[in-house]
Amino acid sequence: MPAPNSITADKLLRLIGTPSCPALVDLRPSGDFIPGAVRRPAEDVESWAGGLGASGAVAICHHGAERSASVAALLRHAGIKAEILEGGAEGWAEAGLPLVREAVLPPRDAQGRTLWVTRARPKVDRIACPWLIRRFVDPASVILFVAPAEVAGVSERLDAAPFDVEGVFWSHRGDLCTFDVMVDELGLAGLPALERLALIVRGADTAHPELAPQAAGLLAVSLGLSRMYADDLEQLAAGLPLYDALYRWCRDAVDETHDWVSHRPKTRVKA
Repeated sequence: MPAPNSITADKLLRLIGTPSCPALVDLRPSGDFIPGAVRRPAEDVESWAGGLGASGAVAICHHGAERSASVAALLRHAGIKAEILEGGAEGWAEAGLPLVREAVLPPRDAQGRTLWVTRARPKVDRIACPWLIRRFVDPASVILFVAPAEVAGVSERLDAAPFDVEGVFWSHRGDLCTFDVMVDELGLAGLPALERLALIVRGADTAHPELAPQAAGLLAVSLGLSRMYADDLEQLAAGLPLYDALYRWCRDAVDETHDWVSHRPKTRVKA
C-alpha cells in the first residue's frame, strides 16, 4: 500500500498519456525522464508552482524521499493536490517502465519548452506526432506549421526540431512513418498501446489500410478535419481528442465489441 500523499508507478502509468494526467514534476537536474514530465528545480518551487497549469501534480526525485516530499508539501500549501512518486525515478526505471530519452530532444527555450516545426496543412502524421509530443514528451511543447520551403530556415533560427519532412532525423524510414520513428527513438516502444496505435497511424499515413482495420477510419476523419479547419493550430487542437480516444481504445478496449443488441437489457423469463 502506498504511503499517504504518494502514488505507485503502476497507477501513474495508467494516467500518463491521458488528458487527466496530473503535472509530473521531475526535480532532478538532468537525465532521461518519465513520459510527460517537466523539469523544475526544487529550491524554486514557489516561483513555478502557479505555472503548472494543473490542479494536481506528482513530484519526482531520485528515490521518492525527502526532496519530492518537501516539494509536494509546498505544492499542497499552494492549493495544488500533490503526491510523490513512490520509489522515485529510480524505482520507475527498476520496474522496467519507459523513460523518454533527453539526448534526442531539441534544445529547450528559456521557458523550458521544446520547439518542433513541420509542413503546413497536416493530415495524419503531422497531427499524430504533436499529440505524442504533447502527451508523452513535453506538455508545453511549441508546434510550428510553416510552408515546406520555410521548414529548414525556421528550424535553424529557432532551434526547433524539424519533423515529417525529407532528409531529417524525425521522418519516415523505409516502411515506417514519422510516428513510428518517434515512438522508437523517444524510448516509448515499451508501451503496447502506443505500438498498436503506431500501426494504425502507419496504415493511414502510408496508404496501407490493410495494416489495421482502424487505419481507413483514421484517414477518413483526418482528411475531414483538414477540410474543416483552415488554421493548422485549430486543426491540431481538434485532432488531439481524436488521438486521446484512439489511445484509450488501444490500451483498454480492443477486445470490446458492440452492436445494436449488445447493450439491450436482458428480458426476464417469467416463471
